[in-house]
Amino acid sequence: MPTARAPDMTPPTPAELVERARTGDQSALSDLLALHEPALLRMVELRLEQGLRGRLESADIVQEALAQAAQRFAEWCAQTTYPFHVWLRLLTAQSLAEARRRHLGAQMRDAQREVAAAHGASVSSANAVDFLIASETSPTRAARREETRAQVLAAVEQLEPLDREILSLRHFEGLSNEDAALELGIEPAAASKRYVRALQRLRPALAALAGDRSE
Repeated sequence: MPTARAPDMTPPTPAELVERARTGDQSALSDLLALHEPALLRMVELRLEQGLRGRLESADIVQEALAQAAQRFAEWCAQTTYPFHVWLRLLTAQSLAEARRRHLGAQMRDAQREVAAAHGASVSSANAVDFLIASETSPTRAARREETRAQVLAAVEQLEPLDREILSLRHFEGLSNEDAALELGIEPAAASKRYVRALQRLRPALAALAGDRSE
């Protein structure tokens, strides 16, 4: 007598969840949104200034964006411009920008406004540097670690706001060049050029990080 086959327990892929959600499967939509939540939390953490962390919670901002996505899923289905994950990031950027405006108002710098107009919020230099230090250096003496941080921060702050965005989207958040360009509303060739330029300008600071790793 043939042995019964065990049911396939392989988790559905994001593409499969999208297709099931398109048919009205609310469970699939919930799973799909939950799948993207960690990346959206990282996105917000990179853009939420230290001065706002006591008043704004990254998780609350992401949950607001996910609730909007659930309500407006049919709206995404009706368009062909944005992949689902890029559309989610745009909703999250809008949610963060609205929260920042409520708390910062006219205190927002002109450079931040310039990027926010297209993206919703700009990457915090300090947050980007802390991410680099945490992810690319081994533990060192506190004085050396702070010296490295200051060097990298100075280099990052010299980048144009849009170049910091490209660096974050591709280096920290794992987006492709095409998705990064789509999110920022620029041509892929321009996004690639800015990314290469940002890496070149950060080369001395990245060399300092490499030196920390070797200790």
